[in-house]
Amino acid sequence: MTDAIQTVRFSLPLPPSINRQYARVGNRRVLSKEAKSFKKAVKLRIHKLRVDDKITDAFIAALKAGWVGIFMDMYFASPLKRDLDGGLKIAQDAILSELGINDNRVVDIHLVKRIDPLNPRVEIELEAIPEWEFSESYAFLGDDA
Repeated sequence: MTDAIQTVRFSLPLPPSINRQYARVGNRRVLSKEAKSFKKAVKLRIHKLRVDDKITDAFIAALKAGWVGIFMDMYFASPLKRDLDGGLKIAQDAILSELGINDNRVVDIHLVKRIDPLNPRVEIELEAIPEWEFSESYAFLGDDA
């Protein structure tokens, strides 16, 4: 495959921290209202990007055929209140599931902590990577191995 790497950039609200993603209902852990609200915002944003043709069918096909890179600049209100990686998983899951992509295709993640007290958010660059080199030390035996 010799296709070039394709990218799409967009912004999302800052995802909730890991401590605010779940709530207890009896003995069960359920998604918190804040996490549900974030996932809904992701769904609406992805839908708008699709309608505006910023995320095309061809881009989604490239993500499904190749590998995925995710670059996130997390803009926090304060430098020390939150861990950088606390919102990674919910953001990654929400974006990729909305696109119909299994997150096991992610091979490259970059996170950067930035500060913007007036506009906390996450800036995303999603990358479709046509080829990826895995370690030569191991032989890939297939999906059933």
